[in-house]
Amino acid sequence: MAGPRWIDVLEPDEATMLRLGERFGLHKLAIEDCMHLDQRPKLEEYPGHLFIVLQGFTCADHTLTEVVMHEVHFFLGPDWLITVHASAHHAIELVHKRLDADAAQTLGRGVDFVAYLLADAQVDLIFPVMDAFTNALDDLEDQIFEAPSKKLMQRIFELKRTLVTVRKVMSPQRDVVGLLSRRGITGVSEKTTLYFRDVYDHLVRIYEQIDTNRDLLGNAMDAWLSVMANRTNDITKQLTILASIFLPLSFIAGFFGQNFDVLGKPPFFIAMLTLMVLVPLGMVAWFKKKEWW
Repeated sequence: MAGPRWIDVLEPDEATMLRLGERFGLHKLAIEDCMHLDQRPKLEEYPGHLFIVLQGFTCADHTLTEVVMHEVHFFLGPDWLITVHASAHHAIELVHKRLDADAAQTLGRGVDFVAYLLADAQVDLIFPVMDAFTNALDDLEDQIFEAPSKKLMQRIFELKRTLVTVRKVMSPQRDVVGLLSRRGITGVSEKTTLYFRDVYDHLVRIYEQIDTNRDLLGNAMDAWLSVMANRTNDITKQLTILASIFLPLSFIAGFFGQNFDVLGKPPFFIAMLTLMVLVPLGMVAWFKKKEWW
């Protein structure tokens, strides 16, 4: 088949990758990486082609209960592009639709431009994930000040693990796209490097959002600890006030309960009851005046 070609491999197996390797001269190390789709983002130059690993994220809903990582391997040759991935990815579907609408014009701009479209779609799908993360943090802060609980701390750690996973991927991926946006990369035309520069700008924005959300997440954890500490202090203060009220009552009851005949007479009994009513009321009034109650 003549002209630019894009071959998309879903759920690769060894036999398929070996046939492609023989047909297009793919390096054995790159083929081995494709059989283990757990690589970090990277760019490697082999004789006759580039091997690129890029990753993206999607979330099933806005609660970030499940964030799915999508890893795509690229073999970029002079007039052919091979993509390898283990599961369906919406970014690839979007590029498929664009090619179905205008394949001649899109492929006519080169297979490196198709690689840019795939990378751009992958990165753009990360923005909804980051927006969902920001919204989750806003809801979390509101809940912390309204009704703090241990479940909120568990939620904080869940979001923290998600953010760390995204950050571990975005840091090397930014460097990879930065290399593709420079002139002189074999297999990437000067015109396409300008488009990769736009993808690099998007990754910089995402990384800034990650740093911002990490700071907000730390603030949320500090807020939770502060609110819980204040609640503990309030409980301790209330218990101390109750103990302070009952302390003089214990003294009065002990004093008038001494084994003296004179203390058993009616006037002393009435005095004891009067003190046991007036002293707590006076202490409560004093606590309220001091704004301790």
